[in-house]
Amino acid sequence: MQTATDSATRRSARPAHLGWRLLALTYDSLPMIPLLMLTSGIFLLLHGGRTVENDPLFAGLEFICLCLIVGAYFVFSWRRGGQTMGMRPWRLQVLAADGRPATLRALWLRFFVACLTPGVCLLWTLVDGERRGLHDLAAGTVLVRLDPPPKP
Repeated sequence: MQTATDSATRRSARPAHLGWRLLALTYDSLPMIPLLMLTSGIFLLLHGGRTVENDPLFAGLEFICLCLIVGAYFVFSWRRGGQTMGMRPWRLQVLAADGRPATLRALWLRFFVACLTPGVCLLWTLVDGERRGLHDLAAGTVLVRLDPPPKP
């Protein structure tokens, strides 16, 4: 049974188009820069002040760490409210296809598919009738743009 307050607090949404996704990704790159620089600095210290490109073991380990840090930022942001820092200003939210919060497994799958299909996953939103990317299709998620909250 739905109460009056439930319907008053519920907001409507529609699938987010590619432009909103790109704006959010651009904004999300800003907090990534210091995180990735800090991680690279730690690897520089661990490697004796030398860069890691000539050491395949360290280079591979650094790459894996960088990917996991980026993944953790996105997945845990999505899990904690469906939004990253870059999605909030444009009222974007990741949800499961049924409208509920997405599971942690689905969010990690969404992230890995997006990494494995860079660009293509986003361009797929231009083809899909519900504006879902390949990563959304694989994970059973949808990125929506929430309508602005009603003014009092």
